[in-house]
Amino acid sequence: MPADGLRHVAGATAAPSGSYDADIVILALNRADETLEAIASALTQNDCRFHLLILDQGSIPETLARFAAAVNGRTDATLVASDRNRGVADGRNLATALGHGRVIIGLDNDASFASTTTVARAVAMFDGSPDLGAVGFRIVRYDTGYEDLSSWGYPAGLLPRSGEAFDTVTFVGAGHAIRRAAWDQAGGYDAALFFCWEEFDFCLRAIQAGWRIGYRGDIVVRHHVAREVRMEWSGARWFYFIRNRLYIGYKTGAGRWALALRFAYYALRALRDGAFSQAMRSLPAAVRLARNAPRRPLSPATLDYLQRNDSLHRRPAWLGNAPAKAPPPPQHEALLASHR
Repeated sequence: MPADGLRHVAGATAAPSGSYDADIVILALNRADETLEAIASALTQNDCRFHLLILDQGSIPETLARFAAAVNGRTDATLVASDRNRGVADGRNLATALGHGRVIIGLDNDASFASTTTVARAVAMFDGSPDLGAVGFRIVRYDTGYEDLSSWGYPAGLLPRSGEAFDTVTFVGAGHAIRRAAWDQAGGYDAALFFCWEEFDFCLRAIQAGWRIGYRGDIVVRHHVAREVRMEWSGARWFYFIRNRLYIGYKTGAGRWALALRFAYYALRALRDGAFSQAMRSLPAAVRLARNAPRRPLSPATLDYLQRNDSLHRRPAWLGNAPAKAPPPPQHEALLASHR
């Protein structure tokens, strides 16, 4: 049964006993039509044994009732509701803790799987790569099938390889998978982050523990990019972006000068976007978070991993790493047909 401020709403009261392949985690907060599509996309997965875990964080009663209707009577899905909005990091922690599948699949509530075998293929991928701790899926725009550049969380130099597989240092939360053993060892997400950078923070701890992070361009998620409820860069998004990145830098051993330079760079970008006040508010907030955080500098092996799989790809084009221009995106139907 759910605990810690959660109440059961509909579906199974608990995940199945015994072993099973995967938990699919969806956080819900209004966005009724998109979320129902995400739920349907999860429930039509086949070729694997899964349990769907939906955590609602404050939808209006009418919307919550629609979510409940979608899973009523099902034994392969559980809908619980939180007493408040816990944020992305803690919300995923709470939902993930309700299951025990050996793989954790994360899907945004404005996204859907492009194939009915997405989860099965992700599980098989982990089975074939014992050192793989987490993987990001390819995120395309739902309306066009082109790359969702707002969800490209990797160096720009790797964009031409969006359909390929490569090692990386983070994943994009809209569609991803985590080996539960790596999740347990790394300790899940840092709930203090609330929103923004929580995946990167988790991946740093997983890499430090010896796990590899990957990207798979052949496993696709279609993203609605619901702008009406996304935090824009001119608003609170800059606050969380800067606060959390400084906090992570402190936790992983960055020096004062490095943190100061990072803040100055982000503050100038926020000023350009008309959000300088958010940048200034983020600095004391980061200091407050850091006061109670243990400081664990990254190991030489982790720093080498970050250099090889991220920093190297961020070098200027004239040094020979970053391409001058990304290729044109494929057509919508051709892209989706290749992943059905």
